[in-house]
Amino acid sequence: MSDPEKQVLQKLDTYKSAVLAKNAETFIQLYDAEVRVFDTWGTWSYEGAAAWRIAVEGWFSSLGDETVKVTFEDVKIMAEPSFASMTAFARYAAFSAQGEELRAMQNRITWVLKTRGHVLRIVHEHTSSPIGFEDTKAMFQREGK
Repeated sequence: MSDPEKQVLQKLDTYKSAVLAKNAETFIQLYDAEVRVFDTWGTWSYEGAAAWRIAVEGWFSSLGDETVKVTFEDVKIMAEPSFASMTAFARYAAFSAQGEELRAMQNRITWVLKTRGHVLRIVHEHTSSPIGFEDTKAMFQREGK
């Protein structure tokens, strides 16, 4: 595995731990200042880390005493020394303060990363869920998963 691939895997681990800790500062450090985020929820795009930070802080504060554990499946990474991409299936599971799983959803996630200032950062993130043909509703669970 190449060094850029290891860096992407480390970023996935940082993403998971920052979400679990509801640490917006650590979370936002994954992103380039000029990131463009196509999030699954409510807004077509977030332009720049400052706009994304507001959304992330809103998400974390909305959780109250709940925590969210993120897991990634079927991670695929393509990496060069200064550029990388990652795709995966992400599962977000909310847990009560007592450790009981309350709800969970899955979506698709794609990152495009570029080295700026000797640090590989996310310059584009895209999350999505497929839409059912019959009912035009988002599917939040992969079949068979």
